[in-house]
Amino acid sequence: MLEAFLAVLTIFSASIISITFSPPTNFNDEKSLSTSGMQALIALDSDGTLGKLIDERNWTAIGENLEILLPVGVSYNVTIYDDAMQQINDSTVGNGLKGQKVVSVEYPCASQSSGCPFYLVRLQLAFAG
Repeated sequence: MLEAFLAVLTIFSASIISITFSPPTNFNDEKSLSTSGMQALIALDSDGTLGKLIDERNWTAIGENLEILLPVGVSYNVTIYDDAMQQINDSTVGNGLKGQKVVSVEYPCASQSSGCPFYLVRLQLAFAG
């Protein structure tokens, strides 16, 4: 059990490091911004972490992980909806969405907990500046 946890932790850490130290990309268009947002959500959910954090209502941890996964200079806001499209995050998850062009990315997330609840994560992104 401990070995499996360490293996998952190693894979997750490696993906974070590879995203963080990847060569800089030209973030001058909306497509690259939405791609970065979707990649960050996929990386966060690669081992079920995102669904688990939503189940726990751990909005702080979601924000901290996105701060690591998103490129420097990108502001964001996250809104999470349940299967009835009711917003479930009762506090702000983000670093203050600032920018003229805002891009939205929607990511469907199913939790691995009992009942397999479904969530829709809406990530809004903009270049801070």
